[in-house]
Amino acid sequence: MKESQLLTLTGVSKNFGGLKAVANLDLSISSGYIYGLIGPNGAGKTTVFNMITGVYPCDSGSIVLENVDLTRLKPYRIARLGISRTFQTIRLFPNMTTWENVLIGQNFLARSGIMGILPIGRSQELQLREQAEEALNVLGLWEMRDRKGVTLPYGSQRKVEIARAIAAQPILLLLDEPTAGMNIRETRDLLEVLSKIHDLGITILVIEHDMRVVMGICDYIFVLNFGRKIAEGTPAEIRRDEEVLEAYLGKEE
Repeated sequence: MKESQLLTLTGVSKNFGGLKAVANLDLSISSGYIYGLIGPNGAGKTTVFNMITGVYPCDSGSIVLENVDLTRLKPYRIARLGISRTFQTIRLFPNMTTWENVLIGQNFLARSGIMGILPIGRSQELQLREQAEEALNVLGLWEMRDRKGVTLPYGSQRKVEIARAIAAQPILLLLDEPTAGMNIRETRDLLEVLSKIHDLGITILVIEHDMRVVMGICDYIFVLNFGRKIAEGTPAEIRRDEEVLEAYLGKEE
């Protein structure tokens, strides 16, 4: 998967005091695929997301989106370049409707000040609202748009977070444990939604503990353990990798 290189991490490391959370990580993502980032608890997966999105600075190495070096950029600038994300825990605004929760995900794209009253500003506002409406429809949330987001069923709240992320029209979507806490029906429904998002031309990198989800939807998988990449490959290759099995199941004495 070397064609249309989208995101490249080279020698990326992050330490927290004496803890090496991520160590000398090389990772390459090409446009048009769904990737998985897996590993046991504490393997460094969310730390990788936080470095990609600028929440944590890298201690060493580089992160490049297409031809732009993200390594020292602020999170809002990285978002403007086309990277959106969700989080492990649901982060909806409790006093906002579903519609408003999605619209706020576009806040960094909106014009402010005098530009907002000019025709170009009004045109952009209309475009952003159309994109938010499309996101709600893709996630099956349009009929719930006027309900408070936090009053929706758990699986629908997860969808609101994803709708907020794709309303910004990203080229790369980072999903951190999107099926966490979901039942079988909700998980199946979300997988169908992710396929629709992928069909929009959005490349996806997903952290996920449910191996049925990872093996069922991902084209390619990276495996971390103790902050290091121990394997990468197709789902079939990862299933057979002895080091991956050892990381998850332990080594027989």
